Amino acid sequence: MPRVLGFDIPENKRLEISLTYLFGIGRHLSNEIIKKLGLDPDIRAGKLSQDDLARLNGLIQSEYVVEGDLRRQIQNNIKRLISIHAYRGSRHRAGLPVRGQRTRTNSRTRKGRRKTVANKKK
Repeated sequence: MPRVLGFDIPENKRLEISLTYLFGIGRHLSNEIIKKLGLDPDIRAGKLSQDDLARLNGLIQSEYVVEGDLRRQIQNNIKRLISIHAYRGSRHRAGLPVRGQRTRTNSRTRKGRRKTVANKKK
């Protein structure tokens, strides 16, 4: 399996798709990276040469924030929101939806074990 930034990407998928297995890289960013390097998006990731993999590693490492650094950045942003007592931070702390979704029905799955909300009257 080809390794990009220390992570294995699937070798039997197209390069365009296999790059999306890295956290922080979606289809759009994957296509952008391939275009910058001048690679064929239809080539299988296992067919890349060591030179191409080295160029790919160098470009992603220098220009994009992915994997561990991105996860750390997201966690720091959430901690900052909690520490400044922002509304979004209080929602994160309570384990509730942050972006205005309804809580009457669908947000119960995020809170752990199922709790009975109300007894049915017969």
